[in-house]
Amino acid sequence: MNDSPSVHDLAARLREALGRAIVDGDRVAFGLLVAVLARGHVLIEGVPGTGKTLAVRAFAAALGLDFRRIQFTPDLMPADVIGTTVFNPQTASFSVRPGPLHAHVVLADEINRTPPKTQAALLEAMEEARVTIDGEPLALPQPFIVCATQNPIEYEGTYPLPEAQLDRFMVKVETGYPAAERELDLLARVASGFDARALDVGGITPVTDVRALLDAQRAVRAVHLADEVRAYIYAIVAATRSHARLTLGASPRAGVAMLLAAQAAAAIDGRNYVTPDDVKDVAPLVVAHRVIVQPDAEIEGATGASIVAEVLASVPVPRA
Repeated sequence: MNDSPSVHDLAARLREALGRAIVDGDRVAFGLLVAVLARGHVLIEGVPGTGKTLAVRAFAAALGLDFRRIQFTPDLMPADVIGTTVFNPQTASFSVRPGPLHAHVVLADEINRTPPKTQAALLEAMEEARVTIDGEPLALPQPFIVCATQNPIEYEGTYPLPEAQLDRFMVKVETGYPAAERELDLLARVASGFDARALDVGGITPVTDVRALLDAQRAVRAVHLADEVRAYIYAIVAATRSHARLTLGASPRAGVAMLLAAQAAAAIDGRNYVTPDDVKDVAPLVVAHRVIVQPDAEIEGATGASIVAEVLASVPVPRA
């Protein structure tokens, strides 16, 4: 049975809903769709005012799931995120008070403005979909996705995410200034009454629910992956490890993430099989933030994205 067309229809409805809120956001929308369908997490980076938070809020509204927003600040503590135990004097007992992380969709807003100790509080949740409070594990709702936003790390007052944290994000997308016609469209929308603070008024209403989304996630995992395409994914990952301008190549987790993301991309396109083009589409989103460029190469203008482009151009594409 091929369930990919239903995934395709769901993705189309989500994209349409996002298009009502953000302009020039096709790549961001694709990254969000891949992440949620492949049971991953997404990091959105860009300068202030380019629609990062709005994109996540609109996406959460379209999903129609439990949503929490955590404003990451320098004084935020781990317990403020995952929760804590509180003493009830009436019953003389302790009880667990879950934090805002206990939701289907969590917006970690400006994640790089909080210290590493609090950033690390997300590691277990993102990897195992659970948290530990005073030694007691507590499962998180399913589906569960962290959508984090951050400003470029060279801005003052930020804490760059360590490699272990970045590796937990399946995809990373970047926002920039929109093209002229798109920005004019944005101004026209606002002039005609669009209000980012009232997304429901702008026509962004739920297009799915928990059951439908879980069904879509299962359908994505059933998408066929040929041996040749699997070998192609490994070849891309392996090529980053021997690249002359990289200090650190992609990990095995990057290969797994690329496989899952490629399955999601195929299902979004309405197919029940992965093609090399699906791998090419997701590789920059999945791999670029997981590699470390050598300092000399960075001075020359090389980035993780440019290195991944070089790798994709050098690795032979299988005939599939």
